[in-house]
Amino acid sequence: MYSAQIWVLLLTRSLTQLLRYGMIGVVTNLSWYCIYLLITSFGAEPKLVMTILYLCGATTSYLANRKWTFQHNGYWVSSSIRYVIAHMMGYTLNFFLLLIFVDHYHYPHQWVQGIAIFIVAGFLFVTFKFFVFSEGFNEKKDSR
Repeated sequence: MYSAQIWVLLLTRSLTQLLRYGMIGVVTNLSWYCIYLLITSFGAEPKLVMTILYLCGATTSYLANRKWTFQHNGYWVSSSIRYVIAHMMGYTLNFFLLLIFVDHYHYPHQWVQGIAIFIVAGFLFVTFKFFVFSEGFNEKKDSR
């Protein structure tokens, strides 16, 4: 019985984190995607625009995800380093999705980037939960 209660608690916590992550993601990604569509409509190169906006989006979402989604109280410097590593992997995934499906298969970049947002978001949620903001990485309590 005790084991079942732990699983319910863990599942509830994970679903709450996923909901919060999704709320932050919808607001930030929709905003940045609209900006992406606007800038590329003027002829800007899609991968360059994605690169610049990816950096902006990653920066703006760090504090919200750290404090609200995952309620991480560990040392902020180490979580920041892990966050950068996670986003480097997410950026690489996004870049290669554009490279393969736009440059090689000639799909419209608007569609590829729109789908890539969800693929990268799923990857990042798992990475944030188990690597960046994991309770196992609460090396030092930090009030920031």
